Amino acid sequence: MTMPVTSPEPKAPLKILVANPRGFCAGVDRAIQIVETALRKYGAPVYVRHEIVHNKFVVDSLREKGAVFVENLDQVPDGVPVIFSAHGVPKSVPAEAERRQLLYVDATCPLVSKVHRQAERLIASGRHILFIGHAGHPEVIGTFGQVPDGMMTLIQTVEDVQRVQVADPDNLAFLTQTTLSVDDTAEMVSKLQERFPNIQAPRGEDICYATSNRQEAVKAMAARCDVVFVIGAPNSSNSLRLVEVAERCGARAALLQRAELLDEAMLDGAQTIGVTAGASAPEILVQELIDRLSQGRDVELETITTAEENVVFKMPRMLSAA
Repeated sequence: MTMPVTSPEPKAPLKILVANPRGFCAGVDRAIQIVETALRKYGAPVYVRHEIVHNKFVVDSLREKGAVFVENLDQVPDGVPVIFSAHGVPKSVPAEAERRQLLYVDATCPLVSKVHRQAERLIASGRHILFIGHAGHPEVIGTFGQVPDGMMTLIQTVEDVQRVQVADPDNLAFLTQTTLSVDDTAEMVSKLQERFPNIQAPRGEDICYATSNRQEAVKAMAARCDVVFVIGAPNSSNSLRLVEVAERCGARAALLQRAELLDEAMLDGAQTIGVTAGASAPEILVQELIDRLSQGRDVELETITTAEENVVFKMPRMLSAA
C-alpha cells in the first residue's frame, strides 16, 4: 500500500527588520586589514597576540591565510612579526617585544588608544582613576596596564560606586571601557558624580561611536520586534550589550555566532524579527541569517537606519605602503 505524500506545513511569513548601523566598525576594519596587509608584506606566518577581534569566523578566516593566534609573547618565535589585537595591550607587552627585538605592529583601535593616553595624563596630574568596565576583558587589562599599580580602581556596578573607598575624594577622575551599555554607564556616571561632585569626566565620550550607534539602532527597532537576533561572539562585549538593549525594549533576544545555530523554537509565534550584528561580526554572517530565516517562508525586509557612519582610521605607517 502506497502512503500518501504530505507536503510540509508552510511556515508563517515573517517581517525582518535589519538594524543600520550594524557589524564592522572602523577599528575592527583596520585591525583585520593590518593582519591581511602584514601577511602580504612579510609572508606567513604572522603571529597575533590574542584574537585580533572577538569573532570566530574572522579569526578562522585569517588563520587559513597564515595568521597564528597566541595569548602570550613567549609563544611567538624569534624573527617573525607579531600583531597586538584591537583591544589594546598593557605597556609591558610592547616593552617585552622590544627587549626580544621582535617586529611588532599595534592594531589597537585608535579610540581605545585615546583612553590609554587620557589615563596617562590623569595619573601624571596626580588623580586616581575610577574605571568603569568589565573585569577580565582584554580592553580593561590593556588600559590598567598603562598606569602604575594601585592608581586605578575598577567599577563594574552601581553597587561598586557606593562601596568604593578612595584616599582623596576631591582628586578623582573616571574613564570607561569603549564597549559598554550606554544606559548602564550613564547611571553609574550619575552616581559617581553624585557621590564625588569634583570627579573629573573624560574630555569626550569614552564609549565609542560604533557601540553607541549600534545600541541606538537596536532601540529603534526592538520595540517593534517579537525576537531580536544579534550576530556576535559570546566574548564580544559590545554584542552582549546589544542583546541586553533588545531585552530591555521588550523583545526576546538571542546571541548567535552563525545562522546554523538558530533555534527555530525562538520563532514560535513571532511575526517580526530584528537582526543586527556586533562591531566584530562581518556582514556575510548577517546575510547568512537572513537567508536561513527566508527558507520556506515569505519574508518582508525593512532596514531601520538611525545613523550613517563614515569613520576611517589610518593604517600604521610601517604598513601603509604595503
